Amino acid sequence: MIVEKVENMSDIYTMGIDIGSTSSKCVVLKNGKDLVSSGVVNLGAGTKGADQVIEKVLADCGIKFEDLNVIVSTGYGRNSYDSAKKTMSELSCHAKGGTYIFGPVRTIIDIGGQDIKVLKLNDKGMMTNFLMNDKCAAGTGRFLEVMAGVLDVKLAELGDLDKLATEKTPISSTCTVFAESEVISCMAKKIPIPNIIRGIHASVATRVAGLAKRGGLTTPVAMTGGVTKNSGIVRALSEELETDIMISEISQLAGAIGAALYAYDEYLKEN
Repeated sequence: MIVEKVENMSDIYTMGIDIGSTSSKCVVLKNGKDLVSSGVVNLGAGTKGADQVIEKVLADCGIKFEDLNVIVSTGYGRNSYDSAKKTMSELSCHAKGGTYIFGPVRTIIDIGGQDIKVLKLNDKGMMTNFLMNDKCAAGTGRFLEVMAGVLDVKLAELGDLDKLATEKTPISSTCTVFAESEVISCMAKKIPIPNIIRGIHASVATRVAGLAKRGGLTTPVAMTGGVTKNSGIVRALSEELETDIMISEISQLAGAIGAALYAYDEYLKEN
């Protein structure tokens, strides 16, 4: 998403790069406030995803790499990007980026490619606690990718197919391997694909909600990460938590935005 073409280079331009396990996200902020340019490439850590998304973002807004004031990297592959002035944890960056996007929010849920993170924030937007599941793929973006493969549908189609469901087919297993077997069994029984998908989304929502409720759930609740594009997950999680969940068209950029904000803070320290 391009916000503006840069013409005045007297402003301060900071970059945040979020190198995840399955995708790389990048944003450029002006004066620690205005989103100038952003991009996402579906290549994560260990690939050329970071270089590709940075090249795209800079080309879109007309800024040269050497004109950037400070760069901060975050995400699973943050230490692999040598040009960053500083690295920050994805937890801190999603908290800061989530507050930038949504304003006052007390719980941020991020479903990543390989993990689930739940951030607890105080009324000043500062992270006070977090919970994470990074030991099992169940409930993550990778889980949904595997299920889409078994069903022979595109990952991006899951949300729309969920809307066609007439009922929810229970998927009881929280293990990716066993859930895969359950889905195959459902297909053999000729259960409609949308009903199976709704069951898959309910299974993910149950797992994520369980993590979110530990220690108490405080509203408002927002969701970040690429899985926010799946309306079926957002709906199922909202029902499971019994509260509205805020999402945005730039939810996937929360980590990168947070990194760019920290980059601006770094600039102010030095100048």
